[in-house]
Amino acid sequence: MMATVNLSLPAPAKSPSRPPPKLSSRSSVPMSVNRPVNFEPLRHRLIKHLDAGHLHKAISTLDVMASHNAHPDLITYSLLLKACIRSRDFQLGKLVHSHLTESKLELDSVLFNSLISLYSKAGDWTKARNIFESMGNKRDLVSWSAMISCFANNKMSFEAILTFLYMLDNGFLPNEYCFTAVIRACSTSEFFPIGEIILGFLVKTGYLDFDTNVGCALIDMFVKGNSDLESAFKVFDKMPDRNVVAWTLMITRCTQLSYSSGAIELFMDMVLGGYIPDRFTLSGIISACTELESESLSLGKQLHSWVIRSGFASDVCIGCSLVDMYAKCTIDGSLDDSRRVFDRMENHNVMSWTAIITGYIQCGGRDVEAIELFCKMIEGPVPPNHFTFSSVLKACGNLSDSRTGEKFYAQAVKHGFASDDCVGNSLISMYAKSGRMVDAQKAFESLFEKNLDSYNTIVDAYAKNLDSEGAFELFHEISDFGVEVNAFTFTSLLSGASSIGAIGKGEQIHARLLKSGFQSNQCICNALISMYARCGHIEAAFQVFNEMDGRNVITWTSMITGFAKHGFATRALEIFHEMLKAGIRPNEITYIAVLSACSHAGLVLEGWENFKSMHKEHEIAPRMEHYACMVDLLGRSGLLREAIEFINKMPCTPDALVWRTFLGACRVHHDKELGEHAAKMILQQDPHDTAAHILLSNLYASSGQWEDVAGIRKNMKERNLIKEAGCSWIEVDNKIHRFHVADTSHPQVQEIYDKLDEMALKIKGLGYIPDTDFVLHELEEEQKEQFVFQHSEKIAVAFGLITTSRPKPIRVFKNLRVCGDCHTAIKYISMATGREIILRDSNRFHHIKNGTCSCNDYW
Repeated sequence: MMATVNLSLPAPAKSPSRPPPKLSSRSSVPMSVNRPVNFEPLRHRLIKHLDAGHLHKAISTLDVMASHNAHPDLITYSLLLKACIRSRDFQLGKLVHSHLTESKLELDSVLFNSLISLYSKAGDWTKARNIFESMGNKRDLVSWSAMISCFANNKMSFEAILTFLYMLDNGFLPNEYCFTAVIRACSTSEFFPIGEIILGFLVKTGYLDFDTNVGCALIDMFVKGNSDLESAFKVFDKMPDRNVVAWTLMITRCTQLSYSSGAIELFMDMVLGGYIPDRFTLSGIISACTELESESLSLGKQLHSWVIRSGFASDVCIGCSLVDMYAKCTIDGSLDDSRRVFDRMENHNVMSWTAIITGYIQCGGRDVEAIELFCKMIEGPVPPNHFTFSSVLKACGNLSDSRTGEKFYAQAVKHGFASDDCVGNSLISMYAKSGRMVDAQKAFESLFEKNLDSYNTIVDAYAKNLDSEGAFELFHEISDFGVEVNAFTFTSLLSGASSIGAIGKGEQIHARLLKSGFQSNQCICNALISMYARCGHIEAAFQVFNEMDGRNVITWTSMITGFAKHGFATRALEIFHEMLKAGIRPNEITYIAVLSACSHAGLVLEGWENFKSMHKEHEIAPRMEHYACMVDLLGRSGLLREAIEFINKMPCTPDALVWRTFLGACRVHHDKELGEHAAKMILQQDPHDTAAHILLSNLYASSGQWEDVAGIRKNMKERNLIKEAGCSWIEVDNKIHRFHVADTSHPQVQEIYDKLDEMALKIKGLGYIPDTDFVLHELEEEQKEQFVFQHSEKIAVAFGLITTSRPKPIRVFKNLRVCGDCHTAIKYISMATGREIILRDSNRFHHIKNGTCSCNDYW
């Protein structure tokens, strides 16, 4: 290229003092900076490269020109900048800006606007603003629009709206681009009211009636800013010229607001209207299938077929949606279809990897495989993003494997995600699920910026770790900081209240959420049903259920579960049949609730009917939990031989849950032979299963085989297996009072034991005889009688008698199964005092009144 430049140079001027030097070749001609050079061929070459789309070659030509202190004109610079913006090569754009600055050319508004757009899209809003402010009177409508758009794109809604107002003050009338940008800035709950004002201005200008971009921006504003699909549909219907982008946007927003059926209807209207779906449309509609409660897999498969026929089979974006759809819509819990789509994808990106990893986690019980996939991912060329790290930390939490989780978090820090809220929140959750609440609190405190999601995560962590006091303290902290709580906050608090039976706190939350306007929120109403049911107030749960306008499968299942746990099997089955009549398709959890209801009431025939109908009528393949329910049903009913025959005929290997359930039934019916067999099967799978040791020990103790009991306890000690201590608690005046066996730590201990002695005398006079068979230690009979009357549930009932008054029922909760003697004694106490006593143990509720229990002594 240098030779070409030299050829265009004129001959050197003659010097009177000495002759010019002889040139050995043309290439040795020195360059003269004082003489004009014709760079027109280079400029033409630069433009030619731009026209051909060879941006880097065009920039190289610009570098050559600049090295000779030559520069193209403003038009060429404008073309260069626009090419850099289109290709999103912002570094090259900044290099062009550097050359433009060196050129000393006086910029016009076109170039200024291109520079604003360049730095805006590069995320450098400060530089964009500096350029905008330096323009002076060269600002035109495009300049203002570009600056508003810059602020909106960089999530600076307030600055975008302010700039829009300054533009109006300067006498400019907004066009469709200005309106689109400022409406985008109003697409948050904080600035939505301003968006409504701008909408009024917009309607007067008439842009709403003919501009598609403005219409799309308004749809986003109503959905993102106010979750208002109705208004979004009104805007959509008013748009005279809908393109594929508008249809796709509306479909996607319907899916995001859980209106999947509406998304499907829109898709059908779009196709019937002659519009051809693109890759984004198909990706969005496949995602909608994952949210449908029925026929989702069938529809998803039809769309998959459409994808293949349309030539999008290799599209990564659609592939990710298919992986996600097959994972979420699986009927039998299998991920084979999801994995098949993933394995057939020619190219993987971070979304496809994250989708399959998340699929394994959401499937339940396949967290190890999710972690293995993550390890395979990080060995390849695709680096994980914050969502991937968040998912794998969740898998570690599900496994209570915080050590592995810490290693993954260290990698997240190396990848630059140390300050990412999503990763930080998952770390909090992982520590909480691993029982490391101190570390969870430290992780929360170390967050760079605490937002509502962060508070929700730690509140939920405390709630799930049965620390409702900690959860409520954080709730008050949220309020003190002025952070507006959302539905998830209330759901977590209700979960915390229900986990420990704190109905007083639950009622306070209910009142608070009513004031906050969440009374019609479906998710919260479902949580209220669960809270009241788990706190022992089943009628309050049923009232919430009856007052709900829209019920989903979770609503119906929560109510069925509530009635089942309270022993009201008939009402549970009635609700189930109402659900089927309403056209709601039951899921796996629904059938666990139904089979549990049959089990608690000994409805063997009804249990068999529902077990068989699962797959026959609803194509739900029984999982291990369903088999365990059937074993429980047969075992409770004393049909131990039928139960063992059922286990032996299972199409899959029975896990510890099934055998543990059977062992519990053997303990109740004193079948030592079958109980030993069940314990053997459990310990083959897990030699460290504490529950198996305890149940077998109790079985031996009930038969008086104290040497065998001692042998099991010695074995447990050698294996460092610790039995969970029995604990009962009661809520009085919004405070939880906990008691253990023979507990003397309570400040009112003397009053409590005085009341126990008083009750012992009264109920013995009514015919109560202590059942010392439930004392699982080798003691003298008198000691056994004294020991059995100091069980934690009796102490809690005595405390309830001295701290509460009629007609309020006494609600006591226990972490283990209530012993038979306590059950009998509490029935007599209800007769002696005329009080209703509601007892929740690890299995179910017992409503005890006037000497009778809702379980009919069948539990």
